[in-house]
Amino acid sequence: MIMKRLAAAMLLAGISHTLHAEEPFTVQDIQVEGLQRVALGAALNNLPFSVGDSVTDFTLSRSIKSLFAAGHFDDIRVYRDGQTVIFRLKERPTINAIEFDGNKDLKDEQLSESLTAQRIEVGEPLDRTLLRSIENGLTEFYHGVGKYQAEVEVELVYLPRNRVNVKLKFDEGDAASVRQINIVGNEVFDNETLLSVMESQQDMPWWRFMSSDRYQKQTLQGDFESIQSYYLDRGYLRFAIESSQVSVSPDKTSVYVTMNVDEGEQYKVTGVRYAGDLIGQDALIERLTPIQPGELYNGALVTFTEENIARILARFGYANSKVTTIPDIDDENREVELTINVDPGKRIYVRRIDIAGNANTKDEVFRRELRQLEGGWLSNDALELSKQRLQRLPYVEQVEFETRDVPGIEDQVDISFNVREQPSGSFNAGVSYGNFQGLSFQIGVEQANFLGSGNSAGVNLNTNKYQKTISFSYTDPYFTLDGVSLGGQIFYSATDYSSLGSNLEAYKQKRYGIGGTMGIPINETNRLNFGATISVSDLSLLQDYDQLRHFKNVLLDGNDPDGRLKYINYELTAGWVQSTLNRGLFPTAGHYFGLNTRISTPNSDLKFFKTNFEARKYIPLTRNHAWSLMGKVELGYGNGYGSRNGYDYTLPFNENFTAGGYNMRGFEHRIIGPRAVFRIPASIPGLPDPIAGGNSPLPGDPLTDRYSVSQRSIGGNAMAVATLELITPTPFLGEDNRNSVRTSVFVDAGNVWDTEFDFDRYAGLTQQRQFQREPTLVDYSDPTLIRVSTGVSVQWISPMGPLTFSLAKIVKKYEGDLQENFSFNIGTTF
Repeated sequence: MIMKRLAAAMLLAGISHTLHAEEPFTVQDIQVEGLQRVALGAALNNLPFSVGDSVTDFTLSRSIKSLFAAGHFDDIRVYRDGQTVIFRLKERPTINAIEFDGNKDLKDEQLSESLTAQRIEVGEPLDRTLLRSIENGLTEFYHGVGKYQAEVEVELVYLPRNRVNVKLKFDEGDAASVRQINIVGNEVFDNETLLSVMESQQDMPWWRFMSSDRYQKQTLQGDFESIQSYYLDRGYLRFAIESSQVSVSPDKTSVYVTMNVDEGEQYKVTGVRYAGDLIGQDALIERLTPIQPGELYNGALVTFTEENIARILARFGYANSKVTTIPDIDDENREVELTINVDPGKRIYVRRIDIAGNANTKDEVFRRELRQLEGGWLSNDALELSKQRLQRLPYVEQVEFETRDVPGIEDQVDISFNVREQPSGSFNAGVSYGNFQGLSFQIGVEQANFLGSGNSAGVNLNTNKYQKTISFSYTDPYFTLDGVSLGGQIFYSATDYSSLGSNLEAYKQKRYGIGGTMGIPINETNRLNFGATISVSDLSLLQDYDQLRHFKNVLLDGNDPDGRLKYINYELTAGWVQSTLNRGLFPTAGHYFGLNTRISTPNSDLKFFKTNFEARKYIPLTRNHAWSLMGKVELGYGNGYGSRNGYDYTLPFNENFTAGGYNMRGFEHRIIGPRAVFRIPASIPGLPDPIAGGNSPLPGDPLTDRYSVSQRSIGGNAMAVATLELITPTPFLGEDNRNSVRTSVFVDAGNVWDTEFDFDRYAGLTQQRQFQREPTLVDYSDPTLIRVSTGVSVQWISPMGPLTFSLAKIVKKYEGDLQENFSFNIGTTF
């Protein structure tokens, strides 16, 4: 560009035969030649004079500089013809396209952003002077990541109408490996110890293919800091890396690193003093300071103390505090006294809180979850808690917040919560298929965010081979301002378990009733729930298996053995929930504990209780929570209390626990649990019947009775199921879909058993088996015979509601278990 300006100045000197030096003249006309893309008005606007002005040589030279500064021209020449000034311009070519070839370490998006920052983008004029700096900058980047053989070349392809394609061609080459790391001056810790804290590795053997010895400048800088922290955390306050050298082999494939260190001596802390303004929290800050006199200096503890004090101050509105530790070092005695200086700054108040992104949900639904209030001081703890409470809502996918300074006011900020909503299950439909269950359908409406109010309302309809149910429910989670919830439900079901697909021993049941629930928050993580239900059950077509006889003897009147098995129960429920989960759906961190007990009142026809416990724990394995480990335990136990007709109450058979399907993937639904036992009395031939003919059998010796075991389950009064699940990134999906799609690898294990029925009474009897696949009695009476399945599950929050796809394989089963390796469900709750 400088050469072009000199050429233009020389050209001006060459027209001195018509223009006397510094002799002004009045411009009567300005002509511009060579314009194609740039508008004439835009070019004239960059000139320091206009028609009618008096100009000199200096004015014309300034006009050349002004036109060059506009950035649109490669060449500028100026001429004078009488009182007319003529500009002959050569425009810079317009960038038609930008292409990248051969780049792997740098993505196209990263390169495009970098070029855009330098105003090299499609539609803009090309400044050739920037191309060399771009080549050098990219080459320097590759050197920083250890690719010293990398070359970057910019190729220009000129097109008609003064256009150009810019193509960046990359030859990245191979990364240089760290061949050797030398540490000089260390005596306290050997090289092996120090190398173990470094991310950079040297001369890796071939069998450690999961590790990498690739050299990267930024990684090495981080390693220097790690070694320094290693020494500071162990009292070496004067430790220093005096110098470092990085040498590259002639073939640019290997790197040699040398560090010269001065370890120094260990220092002990003699005391900790505080300076500055502790906002009246002196006792709290001193109590939470982990540094103790007499201990070795620990840099990590010092940093933790500073951050801890800053968090305490932030709880009280001092969000911009500065906490620094000043060491007073006594080198002679190798001691240090620490002075922690606290500058809280100004207390920051919240002027306004905005909610953005809620297209379906009312502002008040989100605002009632906030623990940071408008007009109050800014608290980081309150902000994080507000974010967690919003993310636990089932209709929220993601929440972020930002604080903005209020212009002109130093002690006030505005906060904006950006909410990304997700479908809340407004419609769900289901299709499932099993080897023996066959095809079944489900359809229903379940809205966890009814009309954007945050209330839950639903009409559920479920129909398959053996069951038809309908229910109406409504819950207001904020019936009172302090978070007391109130809800109710009306339900009806008609079930026919005579279908083989039910996997339960055959019977028919009609059940209907009405119930209500109430929840009371104890604190931010704990909640108590209470409820009451009136239900009517009508049973028929019951099989005459042995476990059922006790139930009939309790319920039926001995004087009317043919009476209907119909009963009314009045039930009370009480529960406790503790949740620290970071999200309502697809959590990746935190835990959930839920304990619920249901008991029928003494005036009910059946007296029993039933207790369920669930515990889930999520442990993130990576910082971004893309990988997490989930462990879950489900426990259940139920029994009766009191007696009737001389028989103790037990848990009704239709309240038994079962497993398989939803909680034991790979197994048929409800298939895990004790089987029905049928006792077959022995008989001997009787005397001839003179009227009917033949012989009437007489009862035989009970010790020679036989028994058979049903293939169907009847459930049990005790259950234990455990799940271990590795949550992984979903293949072929980006980061944006992580909160709506989840992939996991799981192992399910569990069993259901009966603690009340005496299976030992059949120990001396012979089992009658018609088919080889029939189960044995022991397989379904022993709680230690655990079933195990493993597989892969994919869950998706679809517009229709939750969708689950799982492929499972049974690892451990017992004779008679029905197997279902494939399941597909829409609308499954998880």
